[in-house]
Amino acid sequence: MEDIKNRLGNFDETLIGWMKRWSMPMARIAIFVVYFWFGILKVSALSPANPLVASLLERTLPFISFDTFIILLGLYEMAIGVVFLIKGWERLAFLLLVLHLITVIMPLILLPAITWQSAFVPTLEGQYIIKNILIIACAMSIVSNLQPWKKKSV
Repeated sequence: MEDIKNRLGNFDETLIGWMKRWSMPMARIAIFVVYFWFGILKVSALSPANPLVASLLERTLPFISFDTFIILLGLYEMAIGVVFLIKGWERLAFLLLVLHLITVIMPLILLPAITWQSAFVPTLEGQYIIKNILIIACAMSIVSNLQPWKKKSV
């Protein structure tokens, strides 16, 4: 029995060590993949989110053409993905991500007919938006591992 506990303990230590070593690179890669992929779909006019974006744009910025906006949004998303891969740029990446998420969460409030079936029951589009909670948590995890900037001594 003691041998099994030791083996499990060794396995646990190894697994946790591996997770600590790879969690930050994997978090960066995950955000890159999601943002770059979704962005390139928008730039290529292949995104299934385009109708949702068009509806939101019509409600918030009707003076901007959809074709221009969707390309700019796609490029912005691709940039967020790339910036998350660059060490030292995490603070900028997080700021860009927060600004983006403020925008993409808007349909939950401004377009309830598209994003909610009923109270607390999101449509597929609503689920697509709500999953951003995971992206926020992943990004917060990356930022929480940064070293604080040094304060200037007075």
